[in-house]
Amino acid sequence: MEVSMAAKQRFLLFASIALWLPLIVSGQWLETTIIVGEGPSALIYNPTNNKVYCANNFSDDVTVIDGETNSVLATIIVSSFPHALLYNPTTNTVYCANLYDHNVTVIDGATNGVTTTITVGDYPRALVYNPTDNKVYCANEYSDDVTVIDGTTNSVIATITAGDFPGAFVYNPTNNKVYCANKYSDNVTVIDGATNSVIATITVGDFPGAFVYNPTNNKVYCANEWNHNVTVIDGASNSVITIITVGDYPCALVYNPTNNKVYCANYGQSPYSDVTVFDGATNSVITTIPVGYHPCALVYNFLNNKIYCANQFSNNVTIIDGATNSVITTITVDDGPRAFTWNSAQNRTYVANYYSSSASVIRDSMVGIEELPQNASPFILDIYPNPIKTALTIRASVPLCSVKVYNILGDLVRKETMTKHENTTTISTQHLSAGVYFLKVNMEDAEYIRKVIVTK
Repeated sequence: MEVSMAAKQRFLLFASIALWLPLIVSGQWLETTIIVGEGPSALIYNPTNNKVYCANNFSDDVTVIDGETNSVLATIIVSSFPHALLYNPTTNTVYCANLYDHNVTVIDGATNGVTTTITVGDYPRALVYNPTDNKVYCANEYSDDVTVIDGTTNSVIATITAGDFPGAFVYNPTNNKVYCANKYSDNVTVIDGATNSVIATITVGDFPGAFVYNPTNNKVYCANEWNHNVTVIDGASNSVITIITVGDYPCALVYNPTNNKVYCANYGQSPYSDVTVFDGATNSVITTIPVGYHPCALVYNFLNNKIYCANQFSNNVTIIDGATNSVITTITVDDGPRAFTWNSAQNRTYVANYYSSSASVIRDSMVGIEELPQNASPFILDIYPNPIKTALTIRASVPLCSVKVYNILGDLVRKETMTKHENTTTISTQHLSAGVYFLKVNMEDAEYIRKVIVTK
C-alpha cells in the first residue's frame, strides 16, 4: 500500500515529538557547552550586567560569558592559580582570589577591566561578602588568617587571626557575623562584621569544609568531612544546637528557603555517593537521595524550587525536586563538573567542568521570569515603583495570599502573608541593600515572579 506524502510528514512529526518528549517532560536540558580556560574551578554570576565569570586554575585567567547569548566576551589575565570568585553588588565588582600569588584581583563588572590587585595572606582559598558594611573577607590557608577588604576603596582594613588552615566562609546577615571554618583545628572562628573582632571560637567536627546559612531559623550549618556529620550552630548565641549524622565525607551544603530544608552532598565511595536532606526547623533527617559519583557542589534554583548536584567523577548533574526530594533527571556534562552558578535572568545553571576546560549550560523550561502563570485566569497585577527606594506596592485584581522577597543568591530576605486576602499590600524595602531582588507573589491557585531593583 502506498503511503501518502502527508502521512509520511505526520509520521516524521510524531517521531520527532517522541524523541524530544523526555526533555519536555523533565523540563531541563543541556543547552550548550562553552570552552573556557584550563582547569575551571569557580563560577560567579553578575546580575547587574548579566555576565558569568569562570576562574581557570591552570591558565591563570577568568573567562567572562554573556548571560544572554552564552558567548565569551573576554578573557581576563589574573595571577597564578585563580581559585575563588566573589561578586560585590554594591560596587558591581568581581573579586578573584589567586592561590599561588597570595593576592586578589579586582575586576570591574561593567568593563571587565582589572582595577587593582590586593596583597592578602598566604594561599587565599575562600571569599565572602558582607553587604551590611560593604566588606570582602578572604581566608588564607597557610597564614591562618582572614584579610578584610573595604569594598569601596579595595584597601586592606584588617587582618584577623583564625584557626589552622581556614578554607570556607558563610555570612549571617541577621547578626552581621562572618563564620570561618578552620580545617585542621576543627573549629569555626566567628567574626563581628562591624568591628572585625573575633567574638567566638566554636568547636565542630574533623575537617570542617563547607557552610550554609538558614535565615528562617537563624542557624549556621557546618559540614565536617572526616566525621561524616553536620554541626548546627545557633546564629544568635554561637552555641552548638545539635550534630546531624549524614553520609560519608560531606563536602557541600545548600539551603532551600521555599521548604526550609538543607541539602548535604556526601561524596563517599562509589556507589554510595548521596545527598542527605534534613528539616531546617527540627534538624531531623528527612531522606537520603542517591546521586552520581563524588558529588562536590550544590546550587539552588528558587524560581522552580530545584536543587542541582554536580557529580565530579560520573560527569553528570543530578536535578532534585525541592518539594518531593525526588530526582527529576540526570544530565550528562563534560569531565569533572565541580562548581556552579545560577543565572536568574535566563534561568540557566552553569557548571564548570574541571578536566575538560569547559562550562556546561543547563537550561530550565521556565524561560524568563516575567511570564504570567499558566494556571491563572486573566488578571491585573501591578508592582510599583521599580526601581524601589523605600517601599513597593503590589496591587492585583484577585486576592493576594503571600509575597516573598529573594536576593540574587536565592535567600529569602522577607515574607509577608495576607491573612485577610486583600488585593493590595505595601512592603518596606528600607532594610534591603541596593541590588537585584525577586518577588514571588502567590495568589489563589497562581504564582507570579517578578524582578525588581532596590536603590539607595
